[in-house]
Amino acid sequence: MKKVLLVNTNIEKAPYPVPPLGLCMLARACGDEYEVKVYDGVFAEGAGLVALVEQFNPDFIGFSIRNIDDVVMDREVFYMDEILEKFIHPVKAVTNVPVLLGGSGFSIFPVDLMKMTGADYGIVGEAEEILPVLLYSIINHLDTDEIPNLITAKKLTVQKKSGFKFLKPASGRFSDIDRWIDFNPYSAKGVYSIQTKRGCSHGCIYCTYPLIEGRLFRPRKPSDIADEIENAHQRLGHITFEFVDSTFNDPKGHAESICREIIRRKIKVRLRTMGINPRHTSEELFELMLKAGFVQIDATPDSASPRLLGSLCKGFNLAEIQKMALMIRKFNMPTMWFFLFGGPGEDSSTFHETLDFIDAFINPADLVYMNAGLRIYPDTPLYKIAVEEGRISAGQSVFRPPLYYYSGKISKTELDGLIREASLTRHNCIHALETAPSQEMISEAVETRRVQQLDEPMFRTLLRIRTAWRKAGKI
Repeated sequence: MKKVLLVNTNIEKAPYPVPPLGLCMLARACGDEYEVKVYDGVFAEGAGLVALVEQFNPDFIGFSIRNIDDVVMDREVFYMDEILEKFIHPVKAVTNVPVLLGGSGFSIFPVDLMKMTGADYGIVGEAEEILPVLLYSIINHLDTDEIPNLITAKKLTVQKKSGFKFLKPASGRFSDIDRWIDFNPYSAKGVYSIQTKRGCSHGCIYCTYPLIEGRLFRPRKPSDIADEIENAHQRLGHITFEFVDSTFNDPKGHAESICREIIRRKIKVRLRTMGINPRHTSEELFELMLKAGFVQIDATPDSASPRLLGSLCKGFNLAEIQKMALMIRKFNMPTMWFFLFGGPGEDSSTFHETLDFIDAFINPADLVYMNAGLRIYPDTPLYKIAVEEGRISAGQSVFRPPLYYYSGKISKTELDGLIREASLTRHNCIHALETAPSQEMISEAVETRRVQQLDEPMFRTLLRIRTAWRKAGKI
C-alpha cells in the first residue's frame, strides 16, 4: 500500500489557531487505498517532521499552503520564508519522492509557488476528487495532461483541458478532524471549522473566494451540517464551532434552515460565524441564530460610504448595513466589524462617512478593525483596475513583494493618520497593525474571565481592559 504524508504548513495562531479542515478532508478522500498521515504544523512548527518522514517513508508528500502574507501592508509578514525553512527544504533534503502543493494560498499563486518550492505537482482549488486521480496516474505512469486544475513542474500552466472544475461538497460529514490530528491544542483557543457551502456569487473587486471555490453557491444539506456538529460535539465535548463560509447567510434562507435543524435536534453548542451579508439579514435570522447557540458574528461591510460600496462592488447598500447594525444591537449579538479603507474613490469625506456610521450604529462594546490598502491579487477586478490606472503593468507579478491598492484621492500617509486618530479617540476601534494584544493584556483578560466567570467573547473582555488601561495611562 502506497503511503501519503499531508503537511499543514500554517503556523499562524492569531487571532486563534485554525485546524486544517481541508487537509483532513483530503486525507479522508484518499480512502483505504492509501496509508495516510497528517502532520499538523500549527503548533509543532516543523519540529519532528523530518523524523516522521524518515520513519513513515511516504511515497508522496503534499504541502498545504494556506496564506502567503498577512495582508497588512506596513507589517508585511511573508509566510513563505518560514514555510520553506521549516517544512519544505528540510523534507526535500531527506527524500526525493514527488512533492505536491495545494491550499488556498497556493491556488492564488500557483506558478510562483511551483517555482519557489521546486514542487512536482500542484492542485488549484478543490482537490478531494483530483488528488486520488493524480496519485493513481503517477503510480501507474499515466499521462496527467487531462487532469483538470493541475499544474506540473514540466508545464507551469494550470491545465484546463477538461474545463476548470469546481466540485460539489461531499455529503454527510465533511471531516472527522480529530481522526487525523491531535485536536486537544485547539480546544482551549481554537474552533472546529464548519463549511456549509462552497463558492461565492458576489463580485467584491479584491476577493479571491470566487477564484478558489467558483462563482456559484453550492450549499450542503442542513441535515448533513447538523450531523457533523452533533457528532463532533459528542467526540470533542465543549468546543466552539465556527462557520467559515465566504458569507454565512447566503444563499437566502440557507442559514435559517441550518439554525432550525440545530434547534430541532436540541444540540447545545457554541457557534460563531464569519461574514454576514447585510442584504439577507432579518430579525427572524438573528432570533434563530441566538436560539441555535450563536455567541459571536463577524460583519464585513468594508465601508459605510455609498460611493465606496459601489466601487468595491459589495452588492448591498448603506441602508441595509444600517438595518443590520440596528438588529445586531437589538439582539445584543457580539460582533467584530471589519472596515477596509483606500479602495477606488476613497477620500477623506468617504472615510468620515464610514466613521459616522461607526459612531451612530455600532455597539461600543463591539470591536471595529480598521485596515488601509487593498491587497492586489491576480485575476481579480482590482488587478484589472490597477493595470488600467497604471499602478502595475499587465501581467506583472504581485506575489512578492505584496502589492496594495490605494485610492489616488487620498495619500497613504493621510489615510493612516485618519485611522490612527480614530483608534485613539474610540476605545473599540483598532488599527490593523495593533490587532495582537500583549501577553500581559491577555493574561489579565484570562484572569478576569476566571474570577468573574465571564462567558462573553474574549474580544469584549479585552476591549474593557484596553479602555481601563488607556484611562490609567498604561497605553
